[in-house]
Order: sequence, then C-alpha cells, then structure tokens
Amino acid sequence: QAHLVESGGGSVQAGGSLKLSCVAPLNIFRVCEMAWWRQSSGKGRELVSKIALRKIFYSESVKGRFAISRDDSKNAMVLQMNSLKAEDTAVYYCAACTDRDSFYHWGQGIQVTVSS
Repeated sequence: QAHLVESGGGSVQAGGSLKLSCVAPLNIFRVCEMAWWRQSSGKGRELVSKIALRKIFYSESVKGRFAISRDDSKNAMVLQMNSLKAEDTAVYYCAACTDRDSFYHWGQGIQVTVSS
C-alpha cells in the first residue's frame, strides 16, 4: 500500500472554498491515474474527480465548481473546491493507480465540513 498523504480539509461556510492536496510517492505520481473520492455519512463512496495525463473527469455534482490539477514540483494532486455546498460535506479520499478500473492505493481520508 503506497503512502498517500492528504491535507487541506476543514470547515467552511457554504459558498466558501477549500483546497485539498494529496502527495504521492514519485513512482506512483509519475505513472498512475489519481482521483478524489468522497463518502458522506450513511452513503457509499462517490468518485468526485480523477486525472490521468491529460484526461480529467468530474462528477456532475461538482462540475464547474471543483478543479483538479497536478503539481509536478510537489508530487501532489490538488483539488480546488469553490462554491461549496452543505452536500459537499464528506470525508474525502485520495486514490491512485488502477487495476481493471479499481483504485488500489488509498489515503486515510480527510474531513470537509460545509455549514449552511
């Protein structure tokens, strides 16, 4: 299991912004697809966004509000979250590397709380 380190979570009011970062080992960061997932209380895990080379995906629920990017200087995947809503409240997980479309490296998760 690779060591993925998430940071940047916290609490914010609706309409505010947060930036999440996930630092991965260089060998992972260079070759693997990476993604942000989230899980809110009582719900299953949801794919928020993923990035692989030049391909980017956003779920419909965050499209236009969130932006995913890679910071090559820090081996980090970044998720800029703007116009946050209460329904964005969840534990956010960084994930890397896929095998048959399933991610197999996961971070510990980081809490994001949006108050309305």
